[in-house]
Amino acid sequence: MDYTTKQALAIPALAALLWQTAHAAPAAPAANPPKPTVADVVKASKPAEWRPLDPEHTLYMDLPAGRVVIELAPDFAPAHAANLRALARDRYFDGLAVLRSQDNYVAQWGDPDEKNPRAFKTAKAKLPGEFTVPMANDKHFTLLPDRDGYAAQVGHSNGFPSARDPKTGRAWLAHCYGMVGVGRDVDSDSANGSSLYAVTGHAPRHLDRNITVVGRVVSGMPLLSSLPRGTGALGFYEKPEQRTPIKSVRLAADVPEAERVKLEVMRTDSASFQAVAEAQRNRGGPWTKVPAGYIELCNVTIPVREIGK
Repeated sequence: MDYTTKQALAIPALAALLWQTAHAAPAAPAANPPKPTVADVVKASKPAEWRPLDPEHTLYMDLPAGRVVIELAPDFAPAHAANLRALARDRYFDGLAVLRSQDNYVAQWGDPDEKNPRAFKTAKAKLPGEFTVPMANDKHFTLLPDRDGYAAQVGHSNGFPSARDPKTGRAWLAHCYGMVGVGRDVDSDSANGSSLYAVTGHAPRHLDRNITVVGRVVSGMPLLSSLPRGTGALGFYEKPEQRTPIKSVRLAADVPEAERVKLEVMRTDSASFQAVAEAQRNRGGPWTKVPAGYIELCNVTIPVREIGK
């Protein structure tokens, strides 16, 4: 058999081999090894990696359906936090209402009567905006190594998602789910804490550094996020009967200890909290086919637990 004949016979065989290779079933991906989940990390955490809420910086907003617990952030909004403590002690919010529930955005509460608003007692009627603070105020910052599109650095500060810009030396709280902001008008000093909102949808980070963020809901978010959406502009309720009344807002320090909610927040400067972030950054187990290798600031869970449960 001459060379030409051998070559002619080899071509169909090569073509068949190439076809089989191209149409062969893809190799199964390697199994993703199991890794600790957030629940695993919480279960294995040490008592020293948790801190109780400070009663002097904790608000209880009681609604007909239950209690919303808000932790204030005086390191980032000292004047507004102080004013909110005064408003709570003045019983300012008692009998007011949740005025607005905008889908995928915020739930807002305050005085529905703009023409004849409720008078203040000891609280201040006007405060300068506290959109950012000097980085020196942020004493507990723990850097999140993942990149962010809104700030040069992001991380967590004593239980709050925060951001900072070393070039300007400023720090601020981020608009993540559950964060509580202070409603304002156009002027930067047009807010005082009498109108508040909680983020109930995807993080509106474009609001960062444009509004004073005064704290975070640490318990009771379903009571706000599940409210019926308002049918008016920006989700405002058009009829008084659609609003959710506020039974009371109290400073935890003014509530008898037996009636307080005993909550602890995982310390965000702890090893367990770093493990919480990693558990979400690189999820393990057979269900996850492609671990993200990344975690966005507002997707990092900040564990909270009730003592005794």
